[in-house]
Amino acid sequence: MHEIVTLQFGQQANYVGTHHWNTQEAYFTYEGQEESPVDHDISFVPGIGADGSDTYTPRTLIYDLKGAFGTLRRENALYEQHVADPAQLNLWNRGAVTLRNSPIQPSPYQQALEAGHALPALTTETVRFWSDYNHVYYHPKSIVQLNEYELNSSLMPFENYATGEELFRSLDREHDLLDRDLRPFLEACDQLQAVQIFTTTDDAWGGFTARYLERIADELGKGTRWVFALENSPATTRTRRIEQMSHAAESVYSIVPSASMYVPLKNSPSLLGGMQYDAGSRWHTSALQAAVLETSTLSGRLRSGAAGHAGLDEVESSISSNGQRPVVEPSCVFQDPLQLSGAKAVNGEHDTRMANGHVNGNLDDSDAKSTVSFMPDVPLMQSRRHSAPRLSTVASAQVTRGPWYSSLEIQEADMNARDRYLQGTRTFIHQNEVSFPLLSSYPTIFRNPDSPDKLAVKTSFSSSTRVNTYLSSLAEVARASRTMEDREAVYHGLSSMAEEYVEDRGGLSSGDSDDD
Repeated sequence: MHEIVTLQFGQQANYVGTHHWNTQEAYFTYEGQEESPVDHDISFVPGIGADGSDTYTPRTLIYDLKGAFGTLRRENALYEQHVADPAQLNLWNRGAVTLRNSPIQPSPYQQALEAGHALPALTTETVRFWSDYNHVYYHPKSIVQLNEYELNSSLMPFENYATGEELFRSLDREHDLLDRDLRPFLEACDQLQAVQIFTTTDDAWGGFTARYLERIADELGKGTRWVFALENSPATTRTRRIEQMSHAAESVYSIVPSASMYVPLKNSPSLLGGMQYDAGSRWHTSALQAAVLETSTLSGRLRSGAAGHAGLDEVESSISSNGQRPVVEPSCVFQDPLQLSGAKAVNGEHDTRMANGHVNGNLDDSDAKSTVSFMPDVPLMQSRRHSAPRLSTVASAQVTRGPWYSSLEIQEADMNARDRYLQGTRTFIHQNEVSFPLLSSYPTIFRNPDSPDKLAVKTSFSSSTRVNTYLSSLAEVARASRTMEDREAVYHGLSSMAEEYVEDRGGLSSGDSDDD
């Protein structure tokens, strides 16, 4: 078995994680159904419930602040915790005054889900917490509430990178977080494939994650560790945006040395016609981010021998250049599976007029115009001296759901990618037929009269000069910061990372431009 353990840090990450686990639950098949190509044991751990029945719960740790879990409890229908000795209920032999907050009422969606009734449509008004649309039961050990800070507190906001660092160090000194929280999940793995981390990096969770990953690297040594770096929330002012980016700069500088791949995912990508969403709703913004990360990791969760199966380390090695370029540019294309299937010609080749212009594994302008870019935007600083380099890409790893490419195109792309003399973009394609399900918990972002209940999705992680622009911009933000203690170290560290993505350094190709 090649298990994947997931770590989730903070509100946005847990909104994304809820979409992710709802999707994993949808892949389960039961007696009389065709076996799913997704191997559930990779992401779920078997166990025994309170009544002795077999259970499957996600291999995940969910960290969030006090007040962030909504109606989600550590105990649930699978793991009700009972106290056998009544004397344990009250160890205090004097009178006690009980103070209780008003309980949070379950959302109508959760009530209908628990009762097995028809599910009402979710809206941005009815989704108050990420637990309001959660479909799965978690093991009690997966739920870790940090009581030192409260969600949306104005007195003690959990916003600064240094605050997250200090919280981790304080808790780790007291409890040894890896021993208490992570080790039980690692010991339940036969052969760990990867650790994937969902976290915001432009607030205090960036500092918390950096120190957590540092401990993991010390404990486990080298390994496949993918960090999906999310944005916390849209900034209301330019000043606030620069503050967030200064925290993101510290996060990239501190996290990347302990990660094997770093994937920045902004909250508000530029969407296409037929796609509508509320940029102020975490339920909406996390839905698109979840589609990207869930698709990009799908090849590592398929059964051995299934079409498109590839370990996450294989996907990673195709673009990271032996770890020299761990930061990648993420992008995604969404399509109706029926329309995509209709693009096949009789001879098995693609009609490029209908298939978004796929030719020999490369993308032409028609595909670029349908691509949603998730690369974060960084405010330009006045001190920035260098213009952005010409757009070019050295390598791209694509994970596709649906018949985006013919078998001949995949073979040719693979042969070209392994040609040491190739001039141009090396494209590695991992294609499978597992469509992305649009569940009742997923917002109606894709709105048209004939909306499908599933999507064909193509994700691309690229080692491109866009990453140079991103890292160089963060370096300038760090250099201009007045509050960052190690601003010179962060500036030089990020500038050094950025140099790996310049055409005359690290072998970036100038032959093919992905300028759209």
